[in-house]
Amino acid sequence: MLKKENRISLNKDFDRTFRSGKSFIGKNLKIKVVDNNLEKTRLGIIISAKVSKKAVVRNKYKRLIREIIKKELANISPNKDLVIVVFKEILDKNSQEIEKELLSGLKKLKVLEKNEN
Repeated sequence: MLKKENRISLNKDFDRTFRSGKSFIGKNLKIKVVDNNLEKTRLGIIISAKVSKKAVVRNKYKRLIREIIKKELANISPNKDLVIVVFKEILDKNSQEIEKELLSGLKKLKVLEKNEN
């Protein structure tokens, strides 16, 4: 579980990220990144009911993405807001494929400071 200080919860923060953030669009997810005025990196995850009608399934993928980000949090540049939008195609992927796409998207957006893989 990410700490509360590392989560985006306000609609105005999501809106600001969508309006002025840089984008990466992959096959399974979309990442938006924008600078914030805080010393922490914050994360927001959006999974529509169109992905799955079952909240259990949606929450499973939210937990998976949070764990990947939590593991890489030390390598992510500070002062960033990340919003990850999940597409329906993610249901066919395993955790390694999701992690690979998520990390490659963060690298393309130049959010990862150092490359361990």
